[in-house]
Amino acid sequence: MGEAHIISELKSDLLGSVELLGRGEEQVVRRLATGSRLPGSALLARHLMARERRSLGALTGLAGIPRVVDHQPWASLADGRRAGAILLREYIRGEPLHRARVLPRNFFDLLDGLVLALHEHGVCHNDLHKEQNILVQSDGRPALIDFQLSSVHGKRGALFRSRVQDDLRHLQKHRRRYTRDGRGPTGEPEQHGPFHGLPRTGTSALWRRTGKPLYMLLTRGLLKTRDGEERRPSSGPWPEWTDALGPDGS
Repeated sequence: MGEAHIISELKSDLLGSVELLGRGEEQVVRRLATGSRLPGSALLARHLMARERRSLGALTGLAGIPRVVDHQPWASLADGRRAGAILLREYIRGEPLHRARVLPRNFFDLLDGLVLALHEHGVCHNDLHKEQNILVQSDGRPALIDFQLSSVHGKRGALFRSRVQDDLRHLQKHRRRYTRDGRGPTGEPEQHGPFHGLPRTGTSALWRRTGKPLYMLLTRGLLKTRDGEERRPSSGPWPEWTDALGPDGS
């Protein structure tokens, strides 16, 4: 199959980097949790990687979710970093939502179904406000990536319910933004979806007042990770809409 090699760097910040690797016709994504000279950055990077690894493991086999890939076939790319600071995952071909030029009419229904499937497995994504974490695959079906902030819940208590509602509210915001003001399928009104008007929980409100400002200070102020701003401009261009997909992708 040939030697493994780095095709391109997909992302780089003070927590580490994300690279697209190739070996023959196979491609995988490698996350390096290297950190930087900023004190504590390497520890934080490894913590976030562990969260992603655990969530992807809990979702193994779920369509639209990348699977964790075995390190061994890629050993020729050994670069001196500890295995614990490396995560290899399946490369899902697609365009991030904010760059997609075509969407099936029921794309957001399919996306709702995918996220609900996550929740059935006890996993919350916790970072769905970023359009680049939602992929549109070549067949028009949704996929999800970047599970660094995700959480796995053994118990379905108040924290789990709060994070579920946060995930669903972000989906509703994307749906409204892509279908209001004539942006949606021709002749159709704005899509409200099943989660329209979902109330914010007390836990969620507390996070917005306390935890989120600290998170923004850490990620954008200290670590300079501003990728959350990647989204489709209000001026467009907005995607074209095609026929709805069936349950088998047809």
